[in-house]
Amino acid sequence: MCTVTYLPREGANYLLTSNRDEAPARSPQNITHQRIAGQELAFPRDEAAGGTWIAISSANRLACILNGAFEKHERRPPYQRSRGLMALDFFDYPSAEDFLKRYQFEGMEPFTMIALERGQLLEFRWDEHHGYLQWLDASQPWIWSSSPLYPREIRRKREQWFAEWLKGKGHYTRNDILDFHRNAGEGDPWNDVVMNRGGIVRTVSITSIVKEDTFMDMQYHDLLNKQMKQIKIGLQGEVVGSR
Repeated sequence: MCTVTYLPREGANYLLTSNRDEAPARSPQNITHQRIAGQELAFPRDEAAGGTWIAISSANRLACILNGAFEKHERRPPYQRSRGLMALDFFDYPSAEDFLKRYQFEGMEPFTMIALERGQLLEFRWDEHHGYLQWLDASQPWIWSSSPLYPREIRRKREQWFAEWLKGKGHYTRNDILDFHRNAGEGDPWNDVVMNRGGIVRTVSITSIVKEDTFMDMQYHDLLNKQMKQIKIGLQGEVVGSR
């Protein structure tokens, strides 16, 4: 849930990559593949809460969650629903607009949601009181870092690493951005893109999404067990939902 990059490719295609920084016991080893609301979904399922931080759909949709909104917040559980289950709830609605209009965010812990559908890229932040929506330019690269783990100066430093990495690159491959997600940083295990804070919180996985014209492909790199799982789902060309 903690470092996410978006890279545009030709047409409405893209690469989205997510490093998950979490307690190791919550890290799944497999990709879950199931049908929800008339769509095929693929996602790594959180071992504790049963939700996910990233999911793709055969309806050409993607949802990705980061902890926190703008700055580190004070946790005040219990919360009315986990953010990981909310990420799956997203696919019950026929569009992101409908989800944002109708979903009950009150009582949710702060989060940032990145969503892609119909060639559009949105960022939605919830700070426990208000929602903040931005439609972002899907033709430009973007990077996000979790605000509870990384203070503003570290987030800006990571943006600089990403900007330096982008220099001179006109085309992006999955292996290119995976290299960034594995190796970017300054040798500081506390704040590098692959981080480790005494084994209590560490980067447990990297999830790579490739969206092409007719399919979406997910690779789940389990860093704890040093294995990779992969699934490809065909796109059905329409957004559906059950609500």
